[in-house]
Amino acid sequence: MKVLLFGSSGMVGQGVLRECLLDPDVKRVVAVGRSPLGQSDPKLGELIVTDFYDYAAVESKLKGFDACFFCLGVSSVGMSEAEYRRLSYDLPLAAATVLARLNPQMTFTFVTGAGCDSSERGAMMWARVKGAAENALLKLPFKGAYMFRPGIIQPLHGVRSKTPLYQTAYNVAGPLFSVIGMFAPNKVTTSEKVGRAMLAVAKRGAPSPFVEMADINRLGG
Repeated sequence: MKVLLFGSSGMVGQGVLRECLLDPDVKRVVAVGRSPLGQSDPKLGELIVTDFYDYAAVESKLKGFDACFFCLGVSSVGMSEAEYRRLSYDLPLAAATVLARLNPQMTFTFVTGAGCDSSERGAMMWARVKGAAENALLKLPFKGAYMFRPGIIQPLHGVRSKTPLYQTAYNVAGPLFSVIGMFAPNKVTTSEKVGRAMLAVAKRGAPSPFVEMADINRLGG
């Protein structure tokens, strides 16, 4: 299996990349980013892209992939809806539209979040925008498209958030993850399980295009 990975330097993407490199079924994983990862592995390739809204110059390098794991994402805090929509709707759709044309047999997975609003009419701005992105992605002619909706993610195996405030919160909350998992197992998952669940969906699909926390833990367990 040949995998294309967006967002490999982020917390979710780091975990997904680790699992891809460990999985014997993955023969090649190409990380798409604006700068080199600074990581070396025989399976790992990198594609440097300067404009995430225009792939015309690199289309030839985007062909022949079996799966795409789209893990790019930003917080909506402090953003207007127009700004957030450009980053969380326009950006993934720009990539996915090209990939669906070049790789119609591809399985596409998109990391959104628990509580996304598929009606696109709810009160929470981020949930409306993410819900709209989900709906648009599901209309593209992929072999399969799956919307991953994680909630609390515990970073494992050296995975770290690029946002210092978030990383500090993870450090402080570390001892609480096991407690939350004990009493509310479907409220928390791990970076390892997210990566494994994405690989499972790429290989075998899933009953629903919406992959919720319970599904992530089951598929990635």
